[in-house]
Amino acid sequence: MISAVDFESISRFLKLHSGLILGIDKQYLLESRLLPLLRKFELADFARLAAILREQPSGVIAEAVLEAMTTNESLFFRDKSPFEHFTKIMLPSLNATRRPGEPLRIWCAAASTGQEPYSIAMTLLENPHLTGGRRVEIVGTDLSGEVLERARSGRYTQFEVQRGMPVQLLLKYFEKDGDNWQVKPNLRSMVDYRKLNLLHNFSHLGAFDIVFCRNVLIYFDAATKRDILGRVARITRPDGYLLLGGAETVLGISDAFRSVPSQTGYYVPNVPAMAGA
Repeated sequence: MISAVDFESISRFLKLHSGLILGIDKQYLLESRLLPLLRKFELADFARLAAILREQPSGVIAEAVLEAMTTNESLFFRDKSPFEHFTKIMLPSLNATRRPGEPLRIWCAAASTGQEPYSIAMTLLENPHLTGGRRVEIVGTDLSGEVLERARSGRYTQFEVQRGMPVQLLLKYFEKDGDNWQVKPNLRSMVDYRKLNLLHNFSHLGAFDIVFCRNVLIYFDAATKRDILGRVARITRPDGYLLLGGAETVLGISDAFRSVPSQTGYYVPNVPAMAGA
């Protein structure tokens, strides 16, 4: 069992390097995810792990700790409303205002094992009329290199594809491979996966029309959320959109984005606020 001192030390490391905030009630989570690492690296206890993280904060063990603690569940077509907003509001609006042939860029800021980016790609393929034949670039980023490798492989278990995936889309865009399902090449080629820590500068990604930053801000404190939202706003085009998770909001945290009257679940850049920033 981890001591209070070691829990605090490891939690401090996680906040500094990933933004993850762990309350004392999450001790069980930390123990369950890091115990396998103690065995893997033959560490005597959590005290030794905490000492290594202090001494070598960018070493192999530190990287493994970040991988273990920041890997979160992902589902295909998670929640219904974001994809409804995407097809009924965002794509039609952007297609109407963009020049013919001008590409659209979409960023999945917490791509995890790829279910969300591939869900977006399938939605685009199913609704070609919404983009007017223009090219759409999907960039998927995550802090974890391990989950990104899984995303790039496009290989999922029966259990994973059963969660949220309509059967007709499964048969259309995946191939059965033993007990698993493999994303077909035309779908897999639509997503560019890159390793990225949201705590670091991401302006090099360029400007985006739509940003999916769902179910990741909930792990950060208010100051970190404010910082990330401000930087996301600076690379979101003025008429672009931000989608957050169902338990996330910008209200009371950042004025870089604003809600849309009579609409819920998505936000638009607050251009006057950004101009004064």
